[in-house]
Amino acid sequence: MIFLSFYLCAAGSYVLLAVWCLLALRERPIDPKAFCPAITLLKPIHGLEPGLRENLQSFCRQDYPVYQVVFGLTDGDDPALAVVRAVIADMPEVDIALTINPRAIGSNRKISNVANCELLAKHALLVVADSDMRVPPSYLRRVASVFSDPQVGAGTCLYRGTSSGGLASALGAAFINEWFLPSVLVALKFQKLHFCFGATMAVTRDALHAIGGFQRLANELADDYLLGDLVTKLGKRVALIPCLVENVVNETSLGSLLRHELRWARTVRTVQPLGYSLSFITYVMPAALVFAADEANSALAAAAVCGAIGLRTLMHVVARRVVGDSGRAHYGLVVWRDLLCFGVWALSFFSRNVEWQGYVFRVDKQGQMALKGKT
Repeated sequence: MIFLSFYLCAAGSYVLLAVWCLLALRERPIDPKAFCPAITLLKPIHGLEPGLRENLQSFCRQDYPVYQVVFGLTDGDDPALAVVRAVIADMPEVDIALTINPRAIGSNRKISNVANCELLAKHALLVVADSDMRVPPSYLRRVASVFSDPQVGAGTCLYRGTSSGGLASALGAAFINEWFLPSVLVALKFQKLHFCFGATMAVTRDALHAIGGFQRLANELADDYLLGDLVTKLGKRVALIPCLVENVVNETSLGSLLRHELRWARTVRTVQPLGYSLSFITYVMPAALVFAADEANSALAAAAVCGAIGLRTLMHVVARRVVGDSGRAHYGLVVWRDLLCFGVWALSFFSRNVEWQGYVFRVDKQGQMALKGKT
């Protein structure tokens, strides 16, 4: 009973700390005359996603003096190709290149695509961003601002989730805004940033080549994490770029959501095994339910459950305010989302397989991916 009480108090305290960190999140203004080196954006694309055209256009509508955009596909029959060509046709004034290259440099298909994009890159500062991201016109200025410090070798952005519609997408966006984003902010209160996120991986070409180029990441599941980690081992810093970019979440089913989140969970488990194993303490609803099931005093048990619901509802309200979510609130999902997070955490320990872009991979203890077959 003492352990369960401690568990419940710790989980509740974590949620309060996460809420406080979220409230402290601010985007600082950027000087329009700040450091503006030429930038090449590398955009790996796979498949036709809702909002893809708007996502890609946002990277091409930058308030920035000199930049290049390189779109990359691995298959000329990819249905996204028509969207890419339409974006290029709509913006003849922007320096945009397209590569369709099936070359694979390793088991990580995304990194192979990025490496193929780099072959067309003109500039010394590279920015890699996933195709489901949407950014403001000030994005590249914000990216560039952190590289005015010569000690910065890489930079990354936090991101918020926006649902494309449906229950699964709403749950996916809630996870990003109310679990992932606060957890990163809490972690950064206790440790220096030494990793990147796929939302934005910005890196100087000198630093990239010093770690072995994209080839060094070609078989890694956690390519974004490792890029930042390797850059810090060069003696360079990974900077947090002052820009909260938008992740357009499109989950076609609860099964799709579960597969996606299991891949993410097993990625984190691979790179931070101890911290990930202890992260059960961040889920307050399971803690409250276990406490209530073991508590003889029904009033105390009810208070624990109601308190947990209240904390998670508070997080929902704060997260919506901080990320600027003007859509419909989903108060009815906060309990189920916390329980689902705990379920994904538990399931992640039962296998090292991940599904990604229609393929199944086996991930070893070092985070190396090996192809097992198609889904």
